[in-house]
Amino acid sequence: MKLDKNSLLLYAVTDRHWLKPEERLVDVVEQAIKGGATFIQLREKNLNEQSFLEEAVELKTLCAKYHVPFVINDNVEIALKIDADGVHVGQSDMETLDVRAKLGPNKIIGVSAQTVEQAILAQQHGADYLGVGAVFPTESKDDADDVSHETLKAICEAVDIPVIAIGGITYENVEQLSGNGLSGIAVIGAIFGQEDIKEATTQLKLKTEIMVKK
Repeated sequence: MKLDKNSLLLYAVTDRHWLKPEERLVDVVEQAIKGGATFIQLREKNLNEQSFLEEAVELKTLCAKYHVPFVINDNVEIALKIDADGVHVGQSDMETLDVRAKLGPNKIIGVSAQTVEQAILAQQHGADYLGVGAVFPTESKDDADDVSHETLKAICEAVDIPVIAIGGITYENVEQLSGNGLSGIAVIGAIFGQEDIKEATTQLKLKTEIMVKK
């Protein structure tokens, strides 16, 4: 799957921390997609390999049904095994060139970046898009460094590939990201931490559409 820049508008990153006891991840992700999520990333830090694999297959099937791109966070082997649309890697994960060599030319590769230098290198090594953050304080990614909005804008101006902001983004603060040249936002709690996931996604998408056009 080739990356369509528009699919990055509202990028939902899963987190089972928000699941109620009776809920399955695939069901809440479906609510997010129905509400307007345009891209799904499966992020699992603590699942064993077999459970991760089963969950990945389930979500891949769901996303294919709705024609929404589906990538795996960090785990290149599982992305390969289930033929996911791609993978997202951080600065401490597998290097972009190596990921591209493993996945081939037709998969989507996203890379986290906190500096202009990291962003340019990721683009040169074959990244399709960048996730930049944390742009606001966040509890869900305790390893994320803060990125100023000046740096965010500088990264957007330095690369030709799409850039999405991540980290602490909410319905209340998303419009503060206007004017930076972003293609979209990546969120966890702003979707999966909400009581009505579908409605929260719909409202956040409307605000994000306004933000990217400013």
